[in-house]
Amino acid sequence: MKSIVLSFLGLFALLLTACSGSDTYRGKWKGMTPDGEKVEITFEAKSFSIADSTKKATTLSYSQNAVNIANGVETYGIKLDDGRGYKINFPIANDESVGLIKDENDNIIYTISRKDYIKSEDIYRLK
Repeated sequence: MKSIVLSFLGLFALLLTACSGSDTYRGKWKGMTPDGEKVEITFEAKSFSIADSTKKATTLSYSQNAVNIANGVETYGIKLDDGRGYKINFPIANDESVGLIKDENDNIIYTISRKDYIKSEDIYRLK
């Protein structure tokens, strides 16, 4: 019985770590750091790339490991292959066109928008 439970938990963990990214955040984004550095972020199913102003891109693999939707505000958790975790948060209810990428301590790493480069103060001003 114990081995059956362990097998089930192992299968569940495998499925959880194999999850690809949500369609909500897949695609191209204009990102901005809190310091004002502009980047282009492109999310694919299991990887994303960040290109700086020189168009030099860094690609990182990830898996989606969490989804939280409360009062129309969506937050997706992703885990990088190196163990770092991030949250992709859409703080305006029912609006997936602007968001925030935060670290595990809720520090803002990037603001993201489908159309324009935007500061975090401007996102909260839109609410």
